[in-house]
Amino acid sequence: MLIAGMNTTNKLNDCIDFAKSAESHWPESMYMPDGQFVMTYDTGEKAPDNEVLGPVTPRGGAAGIVYQGDKKLAEWGDVDHADMTFSVAKSYLALLAGLALGDGLIRSLDDRAGDYALDDGFKSEQNKDITWRHLLTQTSEWSGSVFGKEDRIDHNRVVGLAVADAPKGTRRAMKQPGTFYEYNDVRVNRLSYSLLQVFKEPLPQVLKRRIMDPIGASSGWKWDGYKTSTVTIDGKPMLSVPGGGHWGGGIVISARDLSLMGRLVANAGVWEGKQILPKGWTAELVKPCPVAPFYGLMWWLNTDRRQFAAASERSYFALGWGSHIVWIDPDNDLVTVLRWIDRKKAAGFVERLLGTIGK
Repeated sequence: MLIAGMNTTNKLNDCIDFAKSAESHWPESMYMPDGQFVMTYDTGEKAPDNEVLGPVTPRGGAAGIVYQGDKKLAEWGDVDHADMTFSVAKSYLALLAGLALGDGLIRSLDDRAGDYALDDGFKSEQNKDITWRHLLTQTSEWSGSVFGKEDRIDHNRVVGLAVADAPKGTRRAMKQPGTFYEYNDVRVNRLSYSLLQVFKEPLPQVLKRRIMDPIGASSGWKWDGYKTSTVTIDGKPMLSVPGGGHWGGGIVISARDLSLMGRLVANAGVWEGKQILPKGWTAELVKPCPVAPFYGLMWWLNTDRRQFAAASERSYFALGWGSHIVWIDPDNDLVTVLRWIDRKKAAGFVERLLGTIGK
């Protein structure tokens, strides 16, 4: 469906047609013919590392939505269908970390995370000096297991602009926290567990009350955990949720609700005049990590236009395998959500959309 004026209709139609033609080839069931979960199949994981621990939601079709400022330019597909988002959940964790900081539950991102821990996950020599900033920039080098998954599973993992010296899952020597970037879902799950420990409330409840309800999100989204991730805090059982769908679970949400989140972040955390996210937090999200200048706090950056050459360098992204993209372009006042687009073809959509608006 097109919302824009007639002068851009043809070009927008071309964008939409391209997005539909570039749909992911992942099976609707989310399982390969041999029974393996498509996510672990794509990453090349073998048993027992590939064991699925959380729910797997069958996928919908290609969908998307584009806003320029408060004006909806276009939408296509079923934008109300709730789908797994995979690593887009990491960007939500960063929003929750901002709330914890604003509430004073975390005093500084440069505090040691272990000083806040309710378990012994940071007591080892390797982990004792890890800070919240290290966790949020994926430079923590945290070593251990979380809910049945060992950090070693994602050693040498190549995602985006990262490089590796050995096959994924090959154990390597640990480095000093803060000196090495590695995209590691076990460590992200450690961050999520640590945030649960400071909020002392399940993160989906915090997200719903503090962010999603205030911005008018639907009731159709959810954040699934693992069969192994129920913990006890203050004598109460609570489900710790993962920062993605690598082994099932994670945030299941519609394109429309994702666009609301994107617009909130694009507007510096303000919604209808109310400061939802702490003032200044969205600027903190996009400060380049010194070790990995293409990454902020769980948000991907377009430093040197290395993510998407056609997009402005100030663009930033929540990215999930599959692919799921929330693209925020401050220079053009754009918020774009893409669901189930072939990652290798996403750049073609970016080029076409920017051509449509004359940028």
